[in-house]
Amino acid sequence: MQEYVRYLGIDVGSKRVGLARTDLLRTVANPVGTFRRPEIFEEIARLVEHEKVRKFVVGWPLTPQGEEGEATEMVERFIKELSRRFPDIEVEKVDERYTSKKAVQVMVNAGVPKMKRRERGRIDQAAAAIILQNYLDLTAY
Repeated sequence: MQEYVRYLGIDVGSKRVGLARTDLLRTVANPVGTFRRPEIFEEIARLVEHEKVRKFVVGWPLTPQGEEGEATEMVERFIKELSRRFPDIEVEKVDERYTSKKAVQVMVNAGVPKMKRRERGRIDQAAAAIILQNYLDLTAY
């Protein structure tokens, strides 16, 4: 029997966090928004409460060579806090290399005007959707 729940994609930055969520069948990822770091856990709590979130898919910022660095330490701290606040929700890490570049290319292909593409918040939420969609594509049967 199919369980109707959502996964939440998270693109963690030092100042902003992009969020995306799946549809209830977990086949398509859609951007939710971009939030400042101080308010992100309240927004995640709201989504968990109202959207039946069962898994967090967090972008793991490896270097171009596939190694961990300072950015992965920042994301690891975020994941620890996420797990502390939401202990019943599984967390998956997904390689996020080049997702911001892909997000910009997707916006170009969709005809989003250059000025709107420059808004960093748009890139963050689009990157979160790409991270989540990559995870869905990798785990599809």
